[in-house]
Formats: sequence, C-alpha cells, structure tokens
Amino acid sequence: MQIYKVGGAVRDLLLGIPQKDVDWVITGTTPEALLELGYQAVGADFPVFLHPETKEEYALARTERKKGQGYKGFECFFSPDVRLEDDLNRRDLTINAMAMTPEGKLIDPFNGQADLNNKILRHVSDAFVEDPLRVLRVARFLARFHHYGFRIADETLALMQDISASGELESLTPERVWQETQKALSENSPVAYFSALQSANALEALFPEIHALFGVPQDPKHHPEIDTGIHTFMVLEQATRLSNAPEVRFAALTHDLGKALTPEALWPKHPEHDEKGLVPLNTLCERFKVPNKFRAVANKTCRWHTACHQALESNADRVLLTLEALDVFRTPTNLEPFLLACEADSRGRPGFEEAPYPQARFMRAAHKVAEKIQAKPFVDQGIRGKEIGSAIQVARRDAIHQLRLTWEQ
Repeated sequence: MQIYKVGGAVRDLLLGIPQKDVDWVITGTTPEALLELGYQAVGADFPVFLHPETKEEYALARTERKKGQGYKGFECFFSPDVRLEDDLNRRDLTINAMAMTPEGKLIDPFNGQADLNNKILRHVSDAFVEDPLRVLRVARFLARFHHYGFRIADETLALMQDISASGELESLTPERVWQETQKALSENSPVAYFSALQSANALEALFPEIHALFGVPQDPKHHPEIDTGIHTFMVLEQATRLSNAPEVRFAALTHDLGKALTPEALWPKHPEHDEKGLVPLNTLCERFKVPNKFRAVANKTCRWHTACHQALESNADRVLLTLEALDVFRTPTNLEPFLLACEADSRGRPGFEEAPYPQARFMRAAHKVAEKIQAKPFVDQGIRGKEIGSAIQVARRDAIHQLRLTWEQ
C-alpha cells in the first residue's frame, strides 16, 4: 500500500500559498483492508475514507469511464492494480494532477509544475470534454489564480468551447452551477470567472440574463465604456475591490439586468431599468435557487441604485422613501452592502475607478438622523394608532431636510 498527497494540496504547496484541504490517494489496497485499519467509509459513488486520526479524506486510486450524459454520467473503477498515474490522468488540469510522497518527492506525469511556473491552466487529456462541469471549474480556477497572472491554454479553451457547442452544459443542475458560481464570487478575481465563461461561449447557456447585456449601448456622457456588458464586468471588478462579501459582488453583477429589456428605439437611454431589472433578476435567482442573503442585496441594489446615485439632488421625501424601501430602520445592516454595490456601480466606468462617491456618505448620514426619530415621544404626546407612523415619517423627512441644508452649506 502506498499513500500520496494529491491535487490542490500539492499545487498550493508549490505555489507557496496556504493549503485549504489536503486530499490523499492510496494505491495497492482494498476497501476491506482500509476498514480493518480503522478508516471510515464515506464515499457513496467511489471509495473515499476518513483517516482514523486526522479525519482527512483518503481515496482509493480509481479510473472513470463515460457512460451517460452530464457530469454524473461516469462509471468508476478501482482495484489494487490501478496505478497513481491512472488516477491522476482522470483529473481536469495539469496543475491539479500532481502527487507527492510522504517524503516530499514530487510525482508529475503531466508536467503540471511547468504549467504552474508558466501560469497556464491546461487540461490533462482529451477526456476533459466528457465532463461539462469542467467548463465551470476551469473558469473558477481562473478566478482564483488570475491575480497571479494565470491564463487558460488556447487548446483548453477550445475544448471548453466544444463542450458548450455540444449542449452538455444543459445537463448541469442549477444547484451545481450556483455552487461553482458562489465559490467564484468569493475568489480574488470573480470577473475572470464570467469572462472565461463568455470566452468559452458558455455565458449565454448558463447566464442568459448577463449575456443579453453585451451589445446594449448606454449614454456615452455617463458611460464612456458604452456597452452595458462591459460596464457590468467593470462594476463587478470595483465591487471586488470594495468588498469581500460575495453577496455584494453578486448585486454588482446583476444591478443593470433591466437594460437588456429596453426597446432599441429608446437606446442609449434606459428609463425605469431599475424596476424592470427585477424580473430577470428574480428569474435568475429562482433558476439557481440563490440563497436569500444574495437575493436581498441584489434586489435592493437593482431597484434602488438609481435613487442612491441621485441622493444629493433628491428631496427629503425621495431619500426617506429609499431608506424605507431598504428596510434599514428595522434592519440597519441592510444599508452598507447596498451602498457598497452602488459605489461599485459608480466607479465601474473608465476614468471613475478612483472617484469619490459622496452619495454613500450622505445616505449614511440621512439614515443616522432619521433613525433617531422613534415612537416614544409621540406616544407621550398622546398620539395613537396610525397617526404615530405618520408623525414619525414627517419628523424623519424634516430631519433629512435639515441635514440637506447643512450638507449643502
């Protein structure tokens, strides 16, 4: 029996970055022998075991054969005769197909270390095309390593395009697509994920609402980049700079979906795109069963980002309406993710990347003065029922109006 450290742990060790998870492959033994040694079986589809002491995952070396459609359409084979090289050969990228002995000797049958040094994401074999999930995985690895200078090998991108053309992307479950996407939104360069999907001709199949934004023009006076799709990617880039929260980044990505619905006769203007965008946004969220915390920030950003941009010119009624719509008086934590997404939208334009966004400062101040207005003083005055709510609203509007007078001075 031989034990090897494999995959991402070896890759990250060679990159000099922290190893998130350590996986091991065992050759020359059987499930029964591992159970006798105290390993705990946990794999449903193939033989994976938990180490009796460290609880790390140990898998028997295996091979796979395509037997059906989709990323689950594989038959797994394992036996003591399966070699380490056979197991590594079934992996997606060469940088993930390296192994290391307990003594630290590198085993690299597919030149993964060279690709690591040259910052290239390259497929291991032509079997790459058998698993449509690999389009998403390669895109996600690009999101993780793009800031190091990594790129996708031309021949690998060509295979990703072949997978897209085959229609096999349709076999991916929405939950699996969202799982990869949520991980990508937490990486260092999430825009690289969506750019890679676009280059692989997969964006339209997986995210038609985002794909539809490309080719839709905006007013060059406010958007020098003109194209709404380009703007969307720029906004996501700025959101990544401003926040590590994946829900803020998702809100930035989806804030302008309504612009794809604007009739061409109205281009480059997009009246009411903030309201119209809620329909494709909720369609996307329903399709992928997007978690509520993502939906909440995205919906608020889509619907009210224009109002936030106009906060310095709007009257107190409009500002208060926006704050109430954000539900920040009951849930103050709603405000900051929304403002970060709005600031990313403002900065996601050529020449505005470092521009200040005083609207966020004003909205924070407006919320602060308005939330001080509570019901007790009005109750003490003898006001009852619905009149209490009306009195609070009037007082909050007046407080925001006074803030504006001071702000303008």
